Amino acid sequence: MTERIGDAAPAARGWGETVLIGLALLASVAALVWLTGNVLVAAAFAAGVVVFAVIIHGALALRPVPAAPEFAAPDWSVTHAAIDGLAEAVAITDRAGRLVCANASFTQWFGTAAPPRLPLGAADPARAEEAGRAAWRDGHALVGEVSAASGTYTLSVDRAGRGEDHLIWRLAPVVRHDPVSETVAAVAGKPGAALGRESIQAAVVAPDGRILTANRAFAARATGSDTTDLTGSDFVSHFESDPGQDIYFTQERGRGMPVRFLHVPIADPDANDPVDPTLVPSLFLVVDTHAGVGDARAGLPQIEALLARLPLGLAMVDRDGRFLFANSAFLRVAGHDDPLPPLYPADLVIREDKGALSDAVRRHTQGATTSGDVAVRLRATPDEPVLMGLAAVRGIGECAVLLSLKDSSEETRLKHQIAQASKMQAVGQLAGGVAHDFNNVLTAIIGYCDLMLMRHTPGDSDYDDIQQIKANSNRAASLTRQLLAFSRQQTLRPQVLQLPDVVAEVSTLLKRLIGERITLEVTHDRGLGAVRADPVQLEQVLLNLAVNARDALAGNKTPGTVKLMTRRVTAEMVRTMKNDVLPIGDYTALVVEDNGHGIRPDQIDKIFEPFFTTKDRGKGTGLGLSTVYGIVKQSGGFIFAASEFGKWTRFTIYFPVHVPDPADAIEAPREKVADTRRRQWSHGGRVLLVEDEDTVRAVAERALVRQGFEVTTAADGEEGLETFVRTYEEGGSFDLIVSDVVMPTMDGPTMAREIRTRRPEMPLLFMSGYAEETLRREIDIPNMHFLPKPFSVQQIVSAVETVLRGEAG
Repeated sequence: MTERIGDAAPAARGWGETVLIGLALLASVAALVWLTGNVLVAAAFAAGVVVFAVIIHGALALRPVPAAPEFAAPDWSVTHAAIDGLAEAVAITDRAGRLVCANASFTQWFGTAAPPRLPLGAADPARAEEAGRAAWRDGHALVGEVSAASGTYTLSVDRAGRGEDHLIWRLAPVVRHDPVSETVAAVAGKPGAALGRESIQAAVVAPDGRILTANRAFAARATGSDTTDLTGSDFVSHFESDPGQDIYFTQERGRGMPVRFLHVPIADPDANDPVDPTLVPSLFLVVDTHAGVGDARAGLPQIEALLARLPLGLAMVDRDGRFLFANSAFLRVAGHDDPLPPLYPADLVIREDKGALSDAVRRHTQGATTSGDVAVRLRATPDEPVLMGLAAVRGIGECAVLLSLKDSSEETRLKHQIAQASKMQAVGQLAGGVAHDFNNVLTAIIGYCDLMLMRHTPGDSDYDDIQQIKANSNRAASLTRQLLAFSRQQTLRPQVLQLPDVVAEVSTLLKRLIGERITLEVTHDRGLGAVRADPVQLEQVLLNLAVNARDALAGNKTPGTVKLMTRRVTAEMVRTMKNDVLPIGDYTALVVEDNGHGIRPDQIDKIFEPFFTTKDRGKGTGLGLSTVYGIVKQSGGFIFAASEFGKWTRFTIYFPVHVPDPADAIEAPREKVADTRRRQWSHGGRVLLVEDEDTVRAVAERALVRQGFEVTTAADGEEGLETFVRTYEEGGSFDLIVSDVVMPTMDGPTMAREIRTRRPEMPLLFMSGYAEETLRREIDIPNMHFLPKPFSVQQIVSAVETVLRGEAG
């Protein structure tokens, strides 16, 4: 097709010339006829011209035609000379895929016996063949990285040639830098020797402390011979420090100069992710401290790199007391928001502590290496003193003092919790002691009121006054019971129960208590575990919390809501809470929440203290929440308060899920069955009354004597024991011992044990302002009866008769 198109052009050009000559001949013949008027002459002229033209054309046709010149064959030697000096491998293939030319790099890396269409030897044939097809189609193809037997290369293919009938294959080797290998080679080679000439010892150290290589100067200082191979030895073993913390080569003990280290972690500087300096090999440059090599701050960036990632708050100051560096943990603990430290450490503390901290830093920058702590108050947390550690350092440039601060927020929180728990325990013990002593006073007041009422009848002028005194005494007795509840010293009668049952019984009362304007919402979880608690005391807890919620909602503009919820709390949920006070285990939680005015943050830690109240004078005793706290703690539970001031308050009580004791399940419950055969105790009997409070003793004695009992009194345990022994030796006896528990010199339980050695069956009736459960646990005396203080005349008489009736049966 190409040749035909090439021959058609001269043929067309020849026919055009022939037509022109023919037209010219006709014009000449016409002109000749016109001039001569003789047609024969014109015809002869035309015939002669035609004959002459035929003769000329024939002569030209007989002339030999020279052959058309062809393109010369390619001279690949010129191409080979052009590409042979390139650093990349270059190969040229024809349309048949034959290798027609290649430079020296290609021959060295891949050989010349390449398979058709693939000048890569062991490379991926499919990718290379696809690249060839793409280059024939598009003129260029970029394959990217390919792997061959001799390495990894970047492959590109281009179409070229006069007829674009060849492919040029270019393969550039992929060079991957290994900073560790390059550094090892440099230290062991001429760069290491150059450092040695400048008195700089260099060593490459693995993360585990082994030396990978060292220059000759390092070997000479470390072993005395520059030809020693230190590969594999422990880097630290070649150094030692003196009491002044100066570092020396061990081999130069006593005669060398102190040295300092410049530490450079060996990592790819172009890497996107930061590298932990402790996990990569390091280059250590060792110089004499007096040599003055480089800037004195030259090692500080490396020290910063080491300290920046430590979780401890660390900083360094120079000999003038100015900050050189502070890691993020130090600034965070110090409450400094700027990523750069201030000029001086004293800028971080309050004004009163600036002088003490500056003096401490100044002392540690002078003289021998020392360390110590100084208590300071940071400007960010002026109410929480912290310990700042100071340690003098030597041999690392300008650094003179290392400062440390520990993040003690969690420790401080635990200290607050422990202090709060200890304070509550101490207050509880105080409240219990006050309640006990106050119960003695109330016992005397109530007792004398009862005795006076026996001589007056309703309508007498003094009868109503005595009743008012007794009524107020009973109110005071209720306050002492609340104090005992807070101090966990009241008498509880726990039962195994379900919290929803308790909530259901008290819900109606709670609705009337909080009023119609406040909505009570009650919700329960499924699968709640049983708890062991006193249901009466739990009702008291709910009433107290409901009263507090009602008062918090007073004057609330939005509709008031009190939510009463029971929740199932598993051990896994407790573990997720990460509460240091609540032990891991299964709980049933009781939640009381309101949307009232909330509790101020500075008051929430005090709400369980007795007599603390935020209500107006005369509107609260401050014992409501302390009573709740005592009941919950005595029941083995935990209570937590949370609030957002102005929005809501939530009290959450956790009771451990009760696990039945198999022994209790086997043993049938024992009930006291009245024995009808027991005779009724007639009035009369000998009673030994032991009480150290004169007024209580007098009231009890008069009450019992009025009922026909023969009463012998004693002022303390020793006197009571002497009276019993004397009566016993004289042949007499007592039917009952009525005794206080806490008395001077000898308490009631000690006296009772001595009496039981002589009369094991002697009944005992203890009087106390403490809890019966506590006394039984601490006294552990069988056949012991209990009468709580304060008591009335009728109550002590009834208790004595009950004990004696039981013993007489």
